[in-house]
Amino acid sequence: MTDTVREISVRGQRLRVSVRAGSGPPLVLCNGIGAGLDLLRPFVDALEEDIPVVRFDVPGVGGSPLPARPYRFPALARLLGGLLDELGYGRADVLGISWGGGLAQQFAVQNPRRCRRLVLVSTGTGMFMVPAHPRVLARMMTPRRHRDPEYAASIAHQLYGGRLREEPELAAALLGDHSRPPSRRGYLLQLGAGAGWTSLPFLRFVRQPTLLLAGDDDPIIPLANAKVMHRLLPHATLHVYPDGHLGLVTRAAELAPVVARFLRPAEPDAAPPS
Repeated sequence: MTDTVREISVRGQRLRVSVRAGSGPPLVLCNGIGAGLDLLRPFVDALEEDIPVVRFDVPGVGGSPLPARPYRFPALARLLGGLLDELGYGRADVLGISWGGGLAQQFAVQNPRRCRRLVLVSTGTGMFMVPAHPRVLARMMTPRRHRDPEYAASIAHQLYGGRLREEPELAAALLGDHSRPPSRRGYLLQLGAGAGWTSLPFLRFVRQPTLLLAGDDDPIIPLANAKVMHRLLPHATLHVYPDGHLGLVTRAAELAPVVARFLRPAEPDAAPPS
């Protein structure tokens, strides 16, 4: 099914948005830091065609212009709510990967009735989490890997783990369209949005059914983080796959059906959380 890509104005901010039509609540995808909406194309292509999908570039990344001022996750969650309003969706399922997992958690707790189901991929609880090795964290401080394909390939084994340890050249292609790299300021704004943020105080209040997807070889977000979140989230299921940080893309054919079964279970949904 063909996606429609366009720009939408939401509360004075222009956003590049991709919408795939379907039936039922849409699955909204929140990307990792510095990544545009094209990154998750392999996952979307592997997902059941009748599941509607909304992807978007956060301000300062991909095709979305820089915002007028810095933002934090609560403000970005409100912007995401405004985007759903503009698209005419009342309720949605939300998937967040890596940095986008923080946004997804924030949206779920701010919008308990509007967020139906939650999928958290290769993500953690923010400031208070099991950290990556300092060398890995240092690589994450700049957007160079999104701008320089050769550099992306050279650090893929250390940064992303999993399949990219053996096939580092895939990193250059997976990190998106290098003609639309994140601006340096946009990348810094994303770093700032998560600085000091943590979901630990509110995870127990996230009442949505939650699917946690985590790789067993993820240098950026060690597997221990998913196990912590699994214990703290009231209605969570943990699925561990044999791959690294970008497993949702490199193992899309395997993981897309896992997500689809979670979003469209055989049993009817429980009543919306209060």
